[in-house]
Amino acid sequence: MKRLTGTLLAVAALAVGLAACAPRSAYRYRGPHPPPPPYAYSPYGVRPGPGYVWIDGYRDWRRGRHVWVPGRWVIPPRSRAVWVPGYWAKKGHRQVWVPGRWR
Repeated sequence: MKRLTGTLLAVAALAVGLAACAPRSAYRYRGPHPPPPPYAYSPYGVRPGPGYVWIDGYRDWRRGRHVWVPGRWVIPPRSRAVWVPGYWAKKGHRQVWVPGRWR
């Protein structure tokens, strides 16, 4: 039984290690034209508790059109983490969304 448990733990550790090494694209391809400007305001609402950070909303490309994804309150994944917002960039003849990330 101990041998089976050790083998399962080794396989799980290997799977986690390989998943961390998997290549990820920094871009998510979207529409051929840039989105409209963001809304003039984002209703923050009330902070749900201490330690929460507001992440602004953005325009996403879904089903052939730009849709507004509202902002939200989140807890950073680690102390002193800083949210770097996503942005639209031109890549060739297309607009690409570079997703936000924690730094």
